[in-house]
Amino acid sequence: MLPASLLVLERGWLSSNNILFFEGEQAALIDSGYVSHASQTVALLEQALAGRRLTRLLNTHSHSDHIGGNAAVSEAFGCRVIVPVGIDATIAEWDEEALLLSPLGQSAARFCHDETIAAGDQVELGGLNWQAIAVPGHDMDALAFHNPERRLLISGDALWRNGFGVIFSELLGHPEDAGGLKAARETLDVLARLPVEVVIPGHGAPFVEVEDAFERAYRRLAAFENDVELLARHALKVIVAFALLERRQLARADLPDFLASLSFCQSVNARYLNHSNEQLAQWLVRDLLRVGTLKDVDGVLLAT
Repeated sequence: MLPASLLVLERGWLSSNNILFFEGEQAALIDSGYVSHASQTVALLEQALAGRRLTRLLNTHSHSDHIGGNAAVSEAFGCRVIVPVGIDATIAEWDEEALLLSPLGQSAARFCHDETIAAGDQVELGGLNWQAIAVPGHDMDALAFHNPERRLLISGDALWRNGFGVIFSELLGHPEDAGGLKAARETLDVLARLPVEVVIPGHGAPFVEVEDAFERAYRRLAAFENDVELLARHALKVIVAFALLERRQLARADLPDFLASLSFCQSVNARYLNHSNEQLAQWLVRDLLRVGTLKDVDGVLLAT
């Protein structure tokens, strides 16, 4: 399904997949995972590289689960770090608000980038030519990478087997300025027109059920377009689930204070739900327990 020069290290949902390209005695990498997995990422890469020299690390976008390991990987292997041009200044200034670190209660080790890459650029990875494609929506500056000869798409969080990443950009700022849903639809339209037989997503295994994945993504997007509150509730649940994946456990009684510490949660709650933090915590726990994302063991919430 994949060329021999390409290896996907599929990670859990706390860390994005690592996509490794072999180039003779050298190698390149797309995305580095979450900061708390950084030592594991380095160990996995050392084993997979088998003596090759990692020369480049590219990022699809700037969310913590994709850039969190950049600092450790660049330090361990001395590789150049290449980021989408739209996040150049944000990375250089290490603006934790713009990077959605502090608003979502997430972490990443600060790093320095060496180059940028923009939509329309061509890059050779693993002996194949890839075109960088703008895929705004989940992240307004995100890039995907397409190889038409082998009909391969590295989609980041713009397209998964069953959906796509949370469209945070629709929920940030003033409602009149929101454009994430529109951008996400335009992104799906662009990707659906490409010749693609295999998708390598930012999370989950590579897949060949491309048409079905697009159908699912369009259905989910239409549901959010018809009811933005549904998107808001989905985003809040994802934030809590991600936090529990990182922290492993959280006392149920501490969840209201945790939610109060996250500016994104407070803003979304005030705009769409208008719950107290206690009510918000109760609703989140009830829904996440019901679907099996969390479990409650003697008043301690655990990620499943």
